Amino acid sequence: MDNPGWHAQRRADKDSARSRRRRASNGQYVPEEVVEPLPNGQFTTQSPPEYAPRPSNISNSATHRTRLARMSPVERASAQRTPQMRPLLQLMVGPLLRYDTIDMNGVWHGAALIVTADAGSFYDPVPVLTYQWDPEEPGRPPISPTSSTLSSYDLSPHPADPHATALLPWDSVEKAGTDDKGRSKARGATIDQTQRVVGQEIYVYSGREGTFTFWRFPIRIQLGANELCIKYSINGGIQLSFYVPSFRQNMRWATHSCNGFSAGVNPDDFRGPGFKSGYDPMWVDLLQRHSQEPFHVLVGGGDQLYCDSIIREPEMQDWVHAQNLTTKLSSPLTPDIAECIDRFYFHHYCASFRHGAFARANSSIPMLNMCDDHDLIDGFGSYPDNLQSSPIFQAVGARGYFFFLLFQCFINPYLDGLDDSPGRHPFKSLILGSQGPFVGLPSHSFFAPLGPNVQILMLDCRAERKRDRICSGAQYRKVYDHIKRLPSSVEHLIVQVGVPIAYPRLVFLETALDSKLNPLIALGRNRTFGLGGLVNKFNAEAELLDDLNDHWTAKAHKKERNFFIQELQGIAKMRRLRITFLSGDVHCAAVGVLKTYVGGKGNVEVPPSVDFRYMINVVTSAIVNTPPPIAVITMVSTLATKVHKTLHYAQTDETMMPIFTHEPDGTVRAKNKYIMGRRNWCAVWWDSRTGEITFDLRVEKEKGVGTSFG
Repeated sequence: MDNPGWHAQRRADKDSARSRRRRASNGQYVPEEVVEPLPNGQFTTQSPPEYAPRPSNISNSATHRTRLARMSPVERASAQRTPQMRPLLQLMVGPLLRYDTIDMNGVWHGAALIVTADAGSFYDPVPVLTYQWDPEEPGRPPISPTSSTLSSYDLSPHPADPHATALLPWDSVEKAGTDDKGRSKARGATIDQTQRVVGQEIYVYSGREGTFTFWRFPIRIQLGANELCIKYSINGGIQLSFYVPSFRQNMRWATHSCNGFSAGVNPDDFRGPGFKSGYDPMWVDLLQRHSQEPFHVLVGGGDQLYCDSIIREPEMQDWVHAQNLTTKLSSPLTPDIAECIDRFYFHHYCASFRHGAFARANSSIPMLNMCDDHDLIDGFGSYPDNLQSSPIFQAVGARGYFFFLLFQCFINPYLDGLDDSPGRHPFKSLILGSQGPFVGLPSHSFFAPLGPNVQILMLDCRAERKRDRICSGAQYRKVYDHIKRLPSSVEHLIVQVGVPIAYPRLVFLETALDSKLNPLIALGRNRTFGLGGLVNKFNAEAELLDDLNDHWTAKAHKKERNFFIQELQGIAKMRRLRITFLSGDVHCAAVGVLKTYVGGKGNVEVPPSVDFRYMINVVTSAIVNTPPPIAVITMVSTLATKVHKTLHYAQTDETMMPIFTHEPDGTVRAKNKYIMGRRNWCAVWWDSRTGEITFDLRVEKEKGVGTSFG
């Protein structure tokens, strides 16, 4: 359940109550969040994330200072100089990376995105991204944590830390040297593949604070016999890098969800020694793994940021605090509120995606993202139709979905069009569904290869959602058609669905919270005894009810869920395809399993290798947000022991896998072996020895320390 607990909710209510509409001297409202442009063409004003244990670096290592001193003056200056963009660009966020697909000719397709402040940038010529690689360069060998001359956090330069160029291995700096004009020479073999891409202007955000341009740079790379390190820069600025696989290599990838804190949670409670933010520890853990053996894709399973704080914007206060539901539902979308909604999403994205260790990840590992409710606003799609279609709430969801496509998928649907037929859209992996009833756009799912043997479906379970529907029949039909046309080499299909599809039921709680006779909910609606936090601010329903209605196992979605599972079982049987579900949302790590039902005890189970109904649901959540309260974990863990009979009519059993047998300190877990209530992410790779995918759930050892166990 995506809820931080009663105490956190109470703190959020108090914060909301303190939100007052403040006006500046010019009479205009003072926004809750506005991000300033980054000065001097640097990538961020924030200091780089600090790691635990704190790594040695150039400035505080006696060895490295000695080696610096032995260099010539030109080499010394070159090794520590921060490249400047020419012409200058004043960045709001970026560069961000996105993976799209690999075509039949072995060409990798992706893109980079930056957002620039027009008032501080020079566009003559327009921004240019330069990327280069050496096709003959051998694949990067794994790096053990002790083999680095620096530390186990030997990471590439990062937009949040432009001086990280000084963290390159010293033998590389010394081998590079300088040319006769004092410029750094490329190290090693000559780079014989260089491409320059002119930025495409795909959107301009215009607010009272100025105008800001979104620049998209398509990237195309011919894959070859070796894994490649792609080095890139914009306008000659700091050089960053990412990795692409060889043509016949299945990718290494990482997946995460819930990259933010719920209202009322204090991020500093998750900030361990040496960190400046509670957001960073698990991202640093992921980046450490990336530095040892690079990931090719970063899969965002939903809630890549939390946009619930939009209700604290000053223009929203009359609507948020309106006590009469009829008044709230009929409140018009005024120009001030429309402007406020766009302003919030623009600045909140800029702040979130250029912050700390996450910014390092999204500039060095190409993203493949799908939204969930918090990318728009808490619970969007799972409220009654009269609220969802009310002018203000619908505008929040529609603009939230638009900015999700823009910042996370690099798509402007009004520029790129709504035709996903071959050759008609900039992104080849796109599957367009039906028009969403409340977002004003069709659903955007993505279907991308993760190597010759693996494919991933990022199913859009939000754009078409209603209280009694998750996806439309039209979207399902297009998805099934794409799966059936997969090449015969594909053996494993990953289906990313946001909310878990095989997870403990909470039907009794759903029934209680939905009841009009629930006395606590009645008191909450009247704000009696401080119980206002038990109901939401939109239509005074139970606060947790939208979370429960979001679940595939909710009463309203059970029939759709079962049909979806059975359709995939039929495809798995026909194509001899292994299918795995991937989910987030619930702030726990867990693995559910669907398998052939063989009847009573003592009957021999069908081996997974020949069971087309065998599908696991890997749940990895959250990389940042707080786990649910202990009482909730205990309740869900108890329910996890139950074998569900919902699909027995289709010869399908469903249960949870007891994979968490030990605590991080090695202590045996006597009771709860099904649910792990700690922050987590998941590393994934293809095991060539077994021909199977390995999912390594990386669980935080201790709150805020930045290390995990799997």
